[in-house]
Amino acid sequence: MSVSSALNAFKSSALISWKSLGKLQQTIAGCIERSGITLHSGRVARVKIWPECAGVGRYFDFRSNFIHPSVDYVQESPLCTTLCKDGYKVRTVEHLLSALEAMGVDNCRIEVEGLNGEESSVEVPIFDGSAKEWVEAIEQVGLKVATDQGGNSCEKMIPFLIEPVHVHRNDSFIAAFPYPKVQIIYGIDFPQVPAIGCQWFSSASLDDSFYTSEIGPSRTFCVYEEVEKLRNLGLIKGGSTDSAIVCR
Repeated sequence: MSVSSALNAFKSSALISWKSLGKLQQTIAGCIERSGITLHSGRVARVKIWPECAGVGRYFDFRSNFIHPSVDYVQESPLCTTLCKDGYKVRTVEHLLSALEAMGVDNCRIEVEGLNGEESSVEVPIFDGSAKEWVEAIEQVGLKVATDQGGNSCEKMIPFLIEPVHVHRNDSFIAAFPYPKVQIIYGIDFPQVPAIGCQWFSSASLDDSFYTSEIGPSRTFCVYEEVEKLRNLGLIKGGSTDSAIVCR
């Protein structure tokens, strides 16, 4: 199955069913604010995460343009995940969204501001190249039950896969199978870099404590021989050993 076919299949109701998780939707208990250097543009950006009502979900607010993290707004881009709507782009959102999902933040407004005057594109700070900074910020501010404008709480609904699905591109693939809980098995093979080589990772359970210790701190990496090429392409203007691990 191609990537576009898989996205269309997931957006239809044929492959998934929505069920209650038996928990109430949550939001953060206060505002989170962090600033830092961005990986690709090398500029400074500030992110403010605000509590939001139940049922609203998570969304980005860039110059009063609201962009939900949906496959409908994903734009193909090198070395990062980019969301684009009505000409406005928010880049490198993957670590932040990963932390919000894993830590149970179902509803929030993510205000992103470029401090160098970008007009239509902004990037989330990279920090140390992992989700650790966001995890710690969420733990520090805490969570609370989200309510709608009428003061009512809402159950958390999650999608359950009905049939297996797989996507492949070149020598990479991902497959998902129906299962009563979330379990991840991941493999990577970099024979040209012995320090990485062939590795496998498996999670028996994916709760927030496992994410905090095993997944959240995982940093981006770059092969040493590719550094100059990436610099010449202008893709890592803010890259350093503080934001990524460089493997020779």
